[in-house]
Amino acid sequence: MNARSAGIPGAGPAGQPVQAGHLPPPAERGATVIPDRVVARVAARAARTAQAQWAGLSPDRRRGTGLPDASAATHGGSARLGLSLDLPYPIDIARVSQRIQCDVAERVTRLTGLRVAEVTLTVRRLVTGGRPDRGRVR
Repeated sequence: MNARSAGIPGAGPAGQPVQAGHLPPPAERGATVIPDRVVARVAARAARTAQAQWAGLSPDRRRGTGLPDASAATHGGSARLGLSLDLPYPIDIARVSQRIQCDVAERVTRLTGLRVAEVTLTVRRLVTGGRPDRGRVR
């Protein structure tokens, strides 16, 4: 009994691979599914890298900055991402936010193959260069 007679898809006589022209249609071969939580983790890691590059602020618990949070919703080969992160003050928030959104979308697309339809970015807080426990000055 060979692989073809045993019903193994994609195998020809004597278990040899079938040429690409003889593969079953894609719908019959299956699909790769990437869970939303995995896409969110990829987005969070990409946001951390972009945050350090564009804002000059890498996550550091000692300075009071947290790691970026991310959420993802995927459907039909596309993803919508939500990011939440800290930015330093003073900074051009609009320009830096746009750069981070673009970098995250590009990296998620490159690593997952999903088309990123939207990246919503929320700035949790603005972090000053001083000590976070210093309090307000009057």
